[in-house]
Amino acid sequence: MQAAAGNVKRVTLELGGKGPNIVLDDADIALAVDGALFACLLMAGQACESGTRLLLPDSLHDEFVTRLVERISTLTIGDPMRPETDLGPVISDQQKRRVEGYIRTGIDEGATVAYRGQVPDDPELAGGHWVAPVIFTGVTNDMTIAREEIFGPVLSVLRYRDDDEAVALANDTEYGLSAGVWGRNKPRALAVASRLEAGTVWINDWHMVNCLFPFGGYKQSGLGRELGPASLDEYTETKFVHIDLTDGTPADHAFGIVVGASAR
Repeated sequence: MQAAAGNVKRVTLELGGKGPNIVLDDADIALAVDGALFACLLMAGQACESGTRLLLPDSLHDEFVTRLVERISTLTIGDPMRPETDLGPVISDQQKRRVEGYIRTGIDEGATVAYRGQVPDDPELAGGHWVAPVIFTGVTNDMTIAREEIFGPVLSVLRYRDDDEAVALANDTEYGLSAGVWGRNKPRALAVASRLEAGTVWINDWHMVNCLFPFGGYKQSGLGRELGPASLDEYTETKFVHIDLTDGTPADHAFGIVVGASAR
C-alpha cells in the first residue's frame, strides 16, 4: 500500500487470518473432528485461511477434545514426499523458532496443553524444521495464541455457551479472512455463517477455494477479492454517463447509463 500510494495505484491484498471454526451442538462429531484438524494442519498450519481457533459448545467440549486428541495421535509426521505422511515440517528454522515461541507464550499465559506430538526421529529427516503439533485447551480470546496468526500446527480451543456467544467470540478479532461452521441443521448453520465477519465461510468443510468464487478478507485480512467475477472489479472502472433525452423537458426525465468493466 505504501508503494502504491505515490501515484494512487489500487492494490488487492490478501493478508493473514485467525480463522474461527465453530462446532454447533448438533454437528456430526466424527466429521467435525477430522474437519477441525484438516482446517488447522494443512501445510503444517502455514495457510492464511487456516482454522486456528476451534470454538466448542460446553455440551460437546470434553468429548470433542478427547476425540480430537485420539485422532491427531494417529497422524504420521514426516517427509511430505512420502505417501504415508500426514504432516510435514514448517518452511524454515526462523519460522520454527517463531512457532515454538508462540507455544511457550500459550503455556505462560495459562493455556493447557491437551496434546503435543513428537517430531520424527528418522536420521534422514534430521535437517527438517520440525514443529510437533499442539492442541491448547482453556484458551480465552484475550490470549496471544487466540489473537495472533501463528502460521504453524497449533490449535487453540475455546468454549462457548450459545450461538450468540460463538459469533461474538468469532468476530472478536482484527482478522476476517476465513471462518467455518459445523452442524447438521443447515438453516441454523447458514444463520450463524451469515453473522460471521469473514470473506469466506465454509459449512461442514474447510480450505475449499474455487476459482469461480471470490476470495479475500474483512478488516486486517486484506483489501479486494481474488478469483471469480468479483476479482475483475479490481481491474476495472465504473463510468456513469448522464444525458438528457427529452430535449429540454424537466431534468427528472433525464436518462442515465452505467457503463461498466472498462479496463484501468
